[in-house]
This record gives sequence, structure tokens and C-alpha cells, in this order.
Amino acid sequence: MAGYDLHTHSTASDGSLEPEALVREAYAAGVRCLALTDHDTLAGLSRARQAASELDGMHFIDGVELTCLWNGRVIHLLGLGIDPDFAGFGGYMEQLNNLRNERAEEIARKLVKKGLPDLLADARSNAGQGQIGRPHFAQAMVERRLVLTPQQAFDNWLGQGKVGDVKACWPTLESAVGLVKQAGGFAVIAHPTKYNFTFTRLRALVDDLLAAGGDGVEVSYPGVTPNHLRDLLLLAKRKVLSVSAGSDFHSPEQRWTALGRFPPFSAAAHLLRSLLPECTEEWWYDAVANA
Repeated sequence: MAGYDLHTHSTASDGSLEPEALVREAYAAGVRCLALTDHDTLAGLSRARQAASELDGMHFIDGVELTCLWNGRVIHLLGLGIDPDFAGFGGYMEQLNNLRNERAEEIARKLVKKGLPDLLADARSNAGQGQIGRPHFAQAMVERRLVLTPQQAFDNWLGQGKVGDVKACWPTLESAVGLVKQAGGFAVIAHPTKYNFTFTRLRALVDDLLAAGGDGVEVSYPGVTPNHLRDLLLLAKRKVLSVSAGSDFHSPEQRWTALGRFPPFSAAAHLLRSLLPECTEEWWYDAVANA
């Protein structure tokens, strides 16, 4: 269990906990530095930040996980330590919201063509005020008893290469990095081994991230293998990248993504040192080195 978590989601996107509840759950789990990184929205940040301010010793990091394209492939970029009041977020987030709504409509159409009922209204209801995504369709399938679990929904209908895996014309990696940097944040590639890239291709992605002004790579997260963690740390060292880590938490029901839980590691170039320069070495040891 680490004392920090730099990758989490709330009901503002596709998580199951309200922002305030997420902060309290993280604190109860021993996390003392938390970043909320909802998909393509900043809607939960003010609520989470307020909740964190009421907890003794809790540090909160404003964040976001931006969907973008690199060489025709969807990539997720974490923006950490951003200024959520940066004016450039307005139009950018509106564009992403429109893309997500159009994508949801297309997912529903494609599923209907394959014989499923129209799940769009259900998915929108599940999303509430948050950004609609495939997990909300998976939830609708479970509720309609079309599948037994959300994972089965992804395996059969919504996962990579399935009928519900609808592509959208997301912004480029360069534009996403530019937005994060203009907002005063650090731009970090999220869960890099989940894209099924070879390490040759991953190195090319890192090179383009650096060329765009990006900062680092997430090296530890649920599902990363010991060998990949080692290789990512070596890549970060060679490319002079900052490193980050997080649970990619969405729901307490997903036991493999518990808050503050991911493979431990040690790295001098940890992004936390830049995000929380005021913290003491004792705090650093408790949160990271002794995780």
C-alpha cells in the first residue's frame, strides 16, 4: 500500500464514487496524496479538493486524463498539477464532451444492429452528470441481464476490436500535451503497456511526448508485470523522464484497482517531488520509499 495515488476516477467520469467519497476512501486506505484524474473533465475537482482540505495531512493534486490520438491509436495522457481555472480548458472540454456523446450514439447504433436493445438512454442515466463512456454501456448490459458482469460486456461487446469499440476523432497527443503545459501541469503517458505496443513503438511514443514538451510516464499501475515495470523505469532513466504511479481506481467492486495499491518501486525522478516540493524527506519516505 502506497501513501499516494496519482491516477483515480470519480462519478464525474466513469468512476462509481462521488468525488468527496473517493477522497475519504483514499484517506481511510492510508493515501495522503491523491490526484483525481477523471476522463476528459474537470467537473469533480473542486468537490474533491474541498473534501481533501478537511482531512488532516491530506494533499490533493488537480488532475485529468485526456483522450488523444498518436499515430492513429488512442492514448491516454495524464495532466497532473494543472490549474483547473485555466481558460483554455473550456472549449477543449466542450469538444471532448461532444465527441463522447457522438461516440455513445454510434456505440448504441452498432449494438442495436447486432441484435441488442437500444442502451443509449440507460448508459446516459448511468453516466449521470459525468462523461459517458463504454463502462456505462457495460453497466446497462448487466442491469438488463444481457451479461453477468461488466468484464463480460467488454469481452463480448465493448472491448478492443469488438462491435462497441467505436473510434472517435480525438485531439492529437501534441495538442493534449500543449493544453496540460499551458495549464501549468505535468504531462504523463498513462498505463503505457496497456496499448499493446512493442517497446520499440513505446520508445517512439515517448520521443514524440518529449518533442511535444511532455514530462513523464506512468510506470506502476495494476496489471503491470515486474519485467515491464523494470523496463519502464529503465526507459524513463534513459530518456530523462519523470515517473508516476497510480491505481487507475474506478470502483470498490474492482478489487484489482484498490486505492493506493500498485507494485512498489523506487525512483529518484518521481513526479511527486515536483508536485509536492514542500514535503519533507520523512513524508517522502513514508509515502513512497517505504510503500
